[in-house]
Amino acid sequence: MYQTVGHQGIELYAEAMGLPLFRWPTQGVALLQEQVYTPTPEDEVEDLFHLLKNIKDEIDVDAVAVGAILSDYQRIRVENVCARLGLVALAYLWRRDQGELLQEMIDCHIEAIVIKVAALGLDPSKHLGMTIADLHPLILKMNEKYGLNICGEGGEYETFTLDCPLFIKTIVIDEYETVIHSNDAVAPVGYLNFKDLRLVEKEHVNPSSSMLERICNIPVKTWLDLITDLNEDVTDAKLVDHGEMDEDSVEEPLPSSFHQNSPPHRPENEPYIVEESCLEPGLPSHFTWADTPLPDVATSKCNELGWCWIGGLVGKGEDCVLATRQALRKLNTIATNQLLTIGDLVAVSLYIRDMRHYTAINSEYLKLFRGSNPPVRICVEAPLPASTPVLLEVLGYRTPTQQVDEQDSPRYKRHTMHVQGVSHWAPANIGPYSQAVRVGEIIYVAGQIALVPGTMQLVDGGVRKQCRLALRHVGRIVKAMDPNTQLRDVVQGICYVTHPSYIPEACREWEKRTNNAIVDYVVVPQLPRGALLEWHIWAHRHNNMFEYEETGCCISGFRVSIRRRWNYENNVSAVVCYVSTATSSSSTVMLEEGKEHLSPTQLTDENLSEILCYTLSKLLHEAAPTIVCNLRIFCKVGTAPAPYQIQNVLSKAVDFNLVHSIVPVCHLYNAHTFLSICGVRHN
Repeated sequence: MYQTVGHQGIELYAEAMGLPLFRWPTQGVALLQEQVYTPTPEDEVEDLFHLLKNIKDEIDVDAVAVGAILSDYQRIRVENVCARLGLVALAYLWRRDQGELLQEMIDCHIEAIVIKVAALGLDPSKHLGMTIADLHPLILKMNEKYGLNICGEGGEYETFTLDCPLFIKTIVIDEYETVIHSNDAVAPVGYLNFKDLRLVEKEHVNPSSSMLERICNIPVKTWLDLITDLNEDVTDAKLVDHGEMDEDSVEEPLPSSFHQNSPPHRPENEPYIVEESCLEPGLPSHFTWADTPLPDVATSKCNELGWCWIGGLVGKGEDCVLATRQALRKLNTIATNQLLTIGDLVAVSLYIRDMRHYTAINSEYLKLFRGSNPPVRICVEAPLPASTPVLLEVLGYRTPTQQVDEQDSPRYKRHTMHVQGVSHWAPANIGPYSQAVRVGEIIYVAGQIALVPGTMQLVDGGVRKQCRLALRHVGRIVKAMDPNTQLRDVVQGICYVTHPSYIPEACREWEKRTNNAIVDYVVVPQLPRGALLEWHIWAHRHNNMFEYEETGCCISGFRVSIRRRWNYENNVSAVVCYVSTATSSSSTVMLEEGKEHLSPTQLTDENLSEILCYTLSKLLHEAAPTIVCNLRIFCKVGTAPAPYQIQNVLSKAVDFNLVHSIVPVCHLYNAHTFLSICGVRHN
């Protein structure tokens, strides 16, 4: 954890900056060297804990600055200590581009010398004592030739700062010795051992000036500088080619704008509310179901590979806290019955009736997910009935019980990214959820809104800017989970927006950046922090091995439009299905029916069953019906069939192995769409 070379100058640092110095002896050793750290007596990390605890007891402090750039090992340990002490970790160098970062240090007049080298391309007899400015060209060359970390991450080289804008005095080295630790012919290791150091006054610096005054004119990049690229269009990215339709398909490309009856654009600070005037007049009672309780029918299935879906977990009662507690108890019981621990859960979708109760609901959530590396999560407000204010859908993964070959074991390993330090990279997840979880080739990402990472506040500039920043978060998180995976490798996603007029903009921005990813667009009343949109996606590390297809049919005059993805092995598949009343100029079926505009009231249970069977046939794609399929069914309040009607049809689908959740929403892809289905299987 701790760098010891150059430690003789630590006291001079404090005096050079005019700051108090706190020290604690390191008596522990690196006992727990796994990636995930838990408090371990006599481990060296506990020395840091005791030091920071003493500081916090003595002075008013609420955050710790961390210089980590790429080391998860150190980041995780510092964040663990900070979390235990109620401190925020500030890691503003985290995952910065190293070439850009080193140049910025040089531009900011940081005079730092190399005091240790331990890498191919660096020679202690030549390079010790040189400044980073002098070594800069060589470092770039060695990075290109040997892959040297430009900023020395991983101990490839260490530096000691003699002067920088924070200092009111300069450090001078009067005497040192060169120590060759390893005279290796390929990558020799050597360091400087300081014998005599002193401080000298700096000219043109007022010793009584504040630290802020000393650095006010230094060209350090701010959070604003680091999001300027959001104003640039993606001109070099091609729009997605959706391919040709099947000959038997009656589907047309979905429109880029809404029907003229779509709700008008709204001020961005007002929630989109489903009012009685939005509901179609003359609908029978089983369609005006806004206050009808959701079906209390939880379903759960696990497949042979270890993936486990749990759907339809509702919490009842008007008290949202008690309802949340009830839903989480159900989750805990079902997970236990499926031989899952809370640590096996991969993703949680949390739908709540009123976002104003988020803090209270999150407190209950935290009681269950209190451990390290929690699952990813999305939390959105949905027009749920007052009697069932909470709805949960959960994905878990347990290691298969059958013997796993050592060569194939990576396929079954769970990797989690839970970055809690505030940085310029992507939003910190200080709460009980991770940025991403990867199992084998599949990566699930937490819902992303347009928080500026360095400030944790929503970006200004409307839905386009919010969309671009949120997508940048998704891309960075996916790439951090696997360096060879990018935003374009997303297979399936849901874009939650707070008004229908945002969907065309979100669709355009998405299609510029992805490769045939299939996305459902869903309108909900409100999102966390008042965001205009939120992306919820999963990706596959081998997206280039996936097929894409658009297809559809007409069922009793209703238009069923399906987009689907599946890989060559047909062990991963996803669909997004829209059910609408809109007519198509190429649809002879509708013309034969003699109806230009159907009403959802004409959709019978038989029609709905046929739609579900057609969707499942596309999701299974010749796989056995016994394969576990998960369906997330979004139904438009006041227009779509009632949730209990959908539940009744699903309960009769005995030929399929289903897990499902039924989620009421305000609006769907266009004005004519009243039902959408997101389906997925991992087998």
